[in-house]
Amino acid sequence: MPVINWIGKDRVINHDKELPFKVLKPVKELSVGDNSDNLLIEGDNLEALKALMPFYYNQVKCIYIDPPYNTGYEGWEYNDKVNSPAIRAWLKKVVGVDDLERHDKWLCMMYPRLKLLKELLADDGLIFISIDDNELHNLRTIMNDIFGENNFKNIILIKRGAKSVQAQFEKIDKLGLGAEYILVYSKTTQF
Repeated sequence: MPVINWIGKDRVINHDKELPFKVLKPVKELSVGDNSDNLLIEGDNLEALKALMPFYYNQVKCIYIDPPYNTGYEGWEYNDKVNSPAIRAWLKKVVGVDDLERHDKWLCMMYPRLKLLKELLADDGLIFISIDDNELHNLRTIMNDIFGENNFKNIILIKRGAKSVQAQFEKIDKLGLGAEYILVYSKTTQF
């Protein structure tokens, strides 16, 4: 199985375990009724995932995430407080198209979140992740690492933009930019 390495990998592999649990606090004025089981969580998604763990560990049947595609134009910032000088240097800096560590930052951001999502997923659950060409190969590799290569179920191709294959070939600079993907993994091979 291919293995991927990146700047900061050694510091984020177990970052999900280092995070303290935070308590979810209801905000009455944002609630929709007194007896709703639905949650709308505002805040850092890594902390939110960790806060959900005591209530939903191994119970979620379906997860869909749409992470930054890491094109360099999203304006996202790496903000996880990992104890590493290299990673601390990334904090509060927008990840731009000319950032040579863009893929490293993206992988460091994704890895601990995907580990927590796997723990929330039920044994017969599925996770769907949208992505484009910028990180498809990296996402597939870390998903194989976290979920296992045997738990890869499918990749869904979503064609966008061009009305036909012919139209894509008319503008060679647009070749390969006309698709997005949804990776599908299960938690266990039982599914």
